[in-house]
Amino acid sequence: MIPIRDTLPRRNFPIATLILIVINALVFFVELSLPPPALEQCFRLFGIVPARFTHPQWALWSGFPIDTYWPFLTSMFLHGGWLHIIGNMWALWIFGDNVEDRMGPLRFVIFYLLCGLIAGVVHVLTNPDSTIPTVGASGAIAGVMGSYFYLFPFARIVVLIPIFFFPFFFEVPAVIYLGFWALSQVFSGALSLASSEQVGGVAWWAHAGGFIAGLALQFVFIRRGRASRLWRDEDGVAAAWPPYRLGREYR
Repeated sequence: MIPIRDTLPRRNFPIATLILIVINALVFFVELSLPPPALEQCFRLFGIVPARFTHPQWALWSGFPIDTYWPFLTSMFLHGGWLHIIGNMWALWIFGDNVEDRMGPLRFVIFYLLCGLIAGVVHVLTNPDSTIPTVGASGAIAGVMGSYFYLFPFARIVVLIPIFFFPFFFEVPAVIYLGFWALSQVFSGALSLASSEQVGGVAWWAHAGGFIAGLALQFVFIRRGRASRLWRDEDGVAAAWPPYRLGREYR
């Protein structure tokens, strides 16, 4: 299922979400300007290589800088190709605006980065011997999706399902779409751990870790405000809010 959009309108312009997308895009265009050897070295130094942190002797022998943990941050802004960055930024745009509404721009950025950092740590813990660089914003975006899962479970996600080359569009409750997505990450992560081979691909456990981090951290970052009715133009989407939150506005 490919998410196309959600049906929950935003209340404020998602400035933080847009800034994060622009930064990722600018970094990606810098990547495109690098020759292949330089790009490979960039991923190696600024991506997360788990063995670099779990096997210090190997890291020293391989020429990695010692006692630096910047890759847990920098890896969030690197992407391996057009499909990688487009898929990540599209998901951030769909789910980020409403979560930013509930947190505010500054809190949202801090929340996003913390989810990405936790996702990176989970990836290292579950793949301690890997020497393959891991890059991408998907761990941080998984945290945004985890927050959306809790805050807007009854929102509708418009998804595309191609069947025999024909596109079919469906509306799926967010709790089902995001719940299925999270379970698929755990299942795929379990299969990857069962394999004895070290292969490149998707950092499944980083996604799962980011999702769980988003579920937990959103309780700290959500802004609480005075009780009031929903805005008049939101009456049509009231069903997207859990029943015990109806009639409240969080600013």
